[in-house]
Amino acid sequence: MNAPFHPQRLALREADFADAEDLRRIEGYVARHAEGTPFHRPAWLVAAARGTGNRACALLAERHGELVGYVPLIEVGSPLFGRVLVSSGFGVGGGLLLDDPRDAGQLFAGLEELAQRRSCPTIELRGGPLPEGRTGWKVRHDSHCGFVAPLAADDEAQLAWIPRKQRAEVRKGLAGDMTVEIGRGEGDRAAHYAVYATSVRNLGTPVFPRLLFDEVLDAFGEDADILTIRDGGVPVASVLSLYHAGAVMPYWGGGTYAARRLRANDRMYFELMLHARRRGCDRFDFGRSKTGSGPYDFKRNWGFEPQPLGYASWTASGAEARDADPTSAKHAARIELWKRLPLPIANLIGPLIARGLG
Repeated sequence: MNAPFHPQRLALREADFADAEDLRRIEGYVARHAEGTPFHRPAWLVAAARGTGNRACALLAERHGELVGYVPLIEVGSPLFGRVLVSSGFGVGGGLLLDDPRDAGQLFAGLEELAQRRSCPTIELRGGPLPEGRTGWKVRHDSHCGFVAPLAADDEAQLAWIPRKQRAEVRKGLAGDMTVEIGRGEGDRAAHYAVYATSVRNLGTPVFPRLLFDEVLDAFGEDADILTIRDGGVPVASVLSLYHAGAVMPYWGGGTYAARRLRANDRMYFELMLHARRRGCDRFDFGRSKTGSGPYDFKRNWGFEPQPLGYASWTASGAEARDADPTSAKHAARIELWKRLPLPIANLIGPLIARGLG
């Protein structure tokens, strides 16, 4: 019996982000690929790079002139966390997209060569085919989980789908005298950033630059929006969501201290479920959470079942492994200090740090 035939080797090259045809081909490839995510889109790469002062790049695999593989990348540089190629930077998805899984080895080799050429001692892959057993790579399936569930057929069914205890919290939020606003304008953006910056400071995390959110909203157009919950006209919870292939992903969301008492976050996510269904979505992608963390438990309480995610990292021979994990013991003291910073100071220096996290 003959061995399965494998087509000729790939031609690997970097994408040209100044070439509209390259961008059009990649967008089309991501749109028709079953494993494509918002974080594979050139729109994401360009927006994330502009919004953080980093560099977008991508590795393309072609055979007979046809695009058959693709890796979206952000080249991130930081004096605190070092240099890294991330697929996909500032996202929770990414990794290789391939037509033929047998081509993965050539893509991994191409990534390693690209990282060395760009003086990046680290590569991070978030999803996609992973380099199991490949020298220099560390693969994990236990660090994070994703949470995706179908949306219900109508508002009443959506509320009934939520487990009883969490449903009671949503009902309390619905009973409150709060308003819901959805949009993409300057007022929506300002309200969202004010709430989000407060929320992440309270968690001990540096906030991303406001420019990042603006760039993503502008690049995604109607595939992104902001939903804000206001109490007495004051924004108390807000989320920036992405829409891709029938799924809504509440990506950057948070609430003020008042939000917990008002159940504004519970109201926010429920209202987003309804809004997403009305605009044609059939799935709610609650993103990723670190396994066993508070957000992990929160999403399970909503009725979402955790699905382990695969991540991989490569460290060049002789280099020190990168550690930008906010749950790392190395960063615990810094996080506690950050929680005590006055908000204006945190918002001033936070973006300088966060743009290097990737």
